[in-house]
Amino acid sequence: MTASNNQPPSIEYGTGESDTRLRLVVVSGPTAVGKTALGIELALAFAGEVVNADSRYLYRGFDIGVAKPHLAERRGVPHHLIDILPPGGDMSLARYQDLAMSAIADTSERGRLPLLVGGTPLYINAVVEGWRIPRVPPDPEFRARLEAEAAASGIAPLIDRLHAVDPAAAERHGSNLRRIIRALEIYEATGIPVTAQEGKGPAPYRALEIGLTMPRARLYQAVDDRVHDQIARGLVAEVQSLLAAGVPEDAPAMGSLGYRQLLPSLRGESTLDAAIDRIRFDTHRYVRHQETWLRRNPRLVWFDVTHSGWHEAAMERVRRFLASSPSAFPTE
Repeated sequence: MTASNNQPPSIEYGTGESDTRLRLVVVSGPTAVGKTALGIELALAFAGEVVNADSRYLYRGFDIGVAKPHLAERRGVPHHLIDILPPGGDMSLARYQDLAMSAIADTSERGRLPLLVGGTPLYINAVVEGWRIPRVPPDPEFRARLEAEAAASGIAPLIDRLHAVDPAAAERHGSNLRRIIRALEIYEATGIPVTAQEGKGPAPYRALEIGLTMPRARLYQAVDDRVHDQIARGLVAEVQSLLAAGVPEDAPAMGSLGYRQLLPSLRGESTLDAAIDRIRFDTHRYVRHQETWLRRNPRLVWFDVTHSGWHEAAMERVRRFLASSPSAFPTE
């Protein structure tokens, strides 16, 4: 990915008073690149509030390993959608989209600038692109029945069943059991293939999307430095405390990077050094996954955080974006 400090994104946001959509600034990028800090600085400079777009920040009690900003680091900036789930809670994409869009609307109605900040591209795209997502609640009994079928007979019969009612979904989901069951669950509830219910709606916001990047080797080093710091700050003790409080090892939040890799070590099945190496390796892989998603977004205005003057250029880009907006926000 190359950084572009001065070129506008390849999308028409609309200009002048004819574009009455709410204004939104997005800060995205891979893990450890500095998104959280920039989001807070932009909020302080432009009277803004942060709407979290990092799936790992949703869970209470998971702090060090997910690099969640503590209260002092937030510097008085309101943060929405942080610590809203218990460790065993689950968050669907549709529910996240509803919560995020509600927070954006509330922030704008109070005359504040909403900043969507995080490293979960799926969340960001669902909000910015106005995805149409089936609002079908989970059916635990249906899911348990299909999971039992898969355990007894393998996944092939479920793939065949999905292919019969929604070939596109069957092709898309491959052998991902969870996604296959979800697609069948939606069809069972509505009688309509999930792929016929999905899609992108009209873009709901006039959005400026900022992407932060740095050379891959530097990013890996930033990840490794963060992992070292997290261990030094007590990540192992945090995981031990969560387990002691009754959080099961298979809780959704315990699957987060930095947590699941420590479990074998805490069970005595591996050394701490091996667990730390696994955290680094898995985080490097996740960074590559994030970058793949981000490259698909042609709207991103890239800033390489290793380049001199990038911070000032990013601030100026936001200032110009807001100055062109008919719904004015403070620019200082």
